[in-house]
Amino acid sequence: MSSAAERLGINIEKPRYDQSTYTGRAKHFFIVTNPLNLLAVMQSWKNPNAYNGGKLPGITGDQLWRAKQLYDSTYHPDTGGKMFLLGRMSAQVPCNMVITGCMMTFYKTTPAVVFWQWINQSFNALVNYTNRSGPNPISPATLGWSYCGATTGAITTALFLNKVVAPRFPPLVGRFVPFAAVAAANAINLPMMRSSELTNGIPVLTADGEEVGKSSKAAQSAISQVVVSRIGMAAPGMFIPPIIMAKLEKGPFLTKYSKMNAPLQVLMVGTCLVFATPLCCALFPQMSSIKTSSLEPELRDELSARPHPPERVYFNKGL
Repeated sequence: MSSAAERLGINIEKPRYDQSTYTGRAKHFFIVTNPLNLLAVMQSWKNPNAYNGGKLPGITGDQLWRAKQLYDSTYHPDTGGKMFLLGRMSAQVPCNMVITGCMMTFYKTTPAVVFWQWINQSFNALVNYTNRSGPNPISPATLGWSYCGATTGAITTALFLNKVVAPRFPPLVGRFVPFAAVAAANAINLPMMRSSELTNGIPVLTADGEEVGKSSKAAQSAISQVVVSRIGMAAPGMFIPPIIMAKLEKGPFLTKYSKMNAPLQVLMVGTCLVFATPLCCALFPQMSSIKTSSLEPELRDELSARPHPPERVYFNKGL
């Protein structure tokens, strides 16, 4: 009996959509970050590879892809272990909408700034650890330094801007302070979390998948791309709601029901994140590339000496 995947002509080892196009990557990440994955039940299948054995020959293509999507959303790609619920990519929207909404609601007092920036960086550390690379696990020391560095950077940035910058500008400017703190934290957190990659390099491959060495230059490019994506994810939810809330707070509804401030901000942030998270994850291909001429001299010379030297090499940028 042929496997279901063979019968349907599906390669479940690769994403469903073409990852060389932005549209294909966006479709892929809309699936990966779908919060409904948290509520889905795996039922009798825990691994889509079970279909390759022909156990369920009547399965449809859509059902097979759905099983793979649920599996990929739940289990670590390297270790195969079940990921902690709140650390999964599908938890990004519900968790971040609450944290970000509260950061923007309670941004004026020092205790609130410290508390919510601490909560945010604690969640970021959890996500980074849960989605760590299996072959190159994050050491407790690296995780701790990254966590402390990002938390300190976020809190310092927020407190400084609240005290020095915000009072000199219109009130609306103060509402953007949390975004500046989050951007600063991302710029600190990711390079520290992935410092071993910057030191030792990450694997680079030819277009055929042959590993040709490790490159710190590729690691720099990978981390820069992820930093841009992370900041981009946060931007819509931290720019649009403050503008809307500045107008709503002058109206009769929030004047009368001031306790609705936080729920409204959380809801608006969530709406932005539903779209911003997958769209920003898709900004750069998962398997990004770098020109051979931009690599370290030793690796560049080694590749140039080949009979058919590649013009570009490829690497997994991470998330």
